[in-house]
Amino acid sequence: METKVQYQEQFQCEEVYISDMLVLKNLFLQIQKTGKVNPDFGIPFLLAKKKSEVIAFASLVISENGGITFNIYNKSDVQHSEKKCFISRAEHYFKNKNTPNFRNPEQLKNSIYRMVSWLNQ
Repeated sequence: METKVQYQEQFQCEEVYISDMLVLKNLFLQIQKTGKVNPDFGIPFLLAKKKSEVIAFASLVISENGGITFNIYNKSDVQHSEKKCFISRAEHYFKNKNTPNFRNPEQLKNSIYRMVSWLNQ
């Protein structure tokens, strides 16, 4: 009886840095099929990579009821298991952060406005 060995590509999560913004902006524009970043882009805080390619990111946004939540943006070819793992990590990270963007809706609104303006220059 043969045993098949399946190679799984390295999937990793990292905090977002300013140097990641251009890649995240381009991913967002591809997903949204738009030419400009809008407030739905939010403030990215966590990204997922496979090999060295960014395949998804989590971003803080203002919910419909005015609270703080996050959205996940991912490439269409991300596997379900990877997406599920990334969502779990983003939820954990979100719950454990206490900085103003994670807890103060007014601060987050201001940060999103500034981020969107900067990215659309």
